[in-house]
Amino acid sequence: MDAVTHGCHRALEQSQPGLIGRVKSAIREQDLHQRAEQTYLHWITRFVLFHDLKDPESLAGEDRQQFLTYLSDRIQVSRARLNQASQALTFFYQDVLGKTEIGDTAAA
Repeated sequence: MDAVTHGCHRALEQSQPGLIGRVKSAIREQDLHQRAEQTYLHWITRFVLFHDLKDPESLAGEDRQQFLTYLSDRIQVSRARLNQASQALTFFYQDVLGKTEIGDTAAA
């Protein structure tokens, strides 16, 4: 793991301790490849950093949309990368946090 990745993981853990382990566990339960793990962790980390390390459980659907709009309009990521980010966040909220949608306070 390089220094940048380690720093990002540390930041993600700051927002919610144990979060990286939960993400990795959910990825393995879904039998996804290691590359998917890296990609999902990348986008989840960027999402949390974009929102100043807020606990992801406190973020709502508009926060997700704000991040995706930022990626699309300001950063101008490709459609494929935007889809990756969206899929990673959907996976994160449904499979890791057990929510049907971002901002849903009750577990599914």
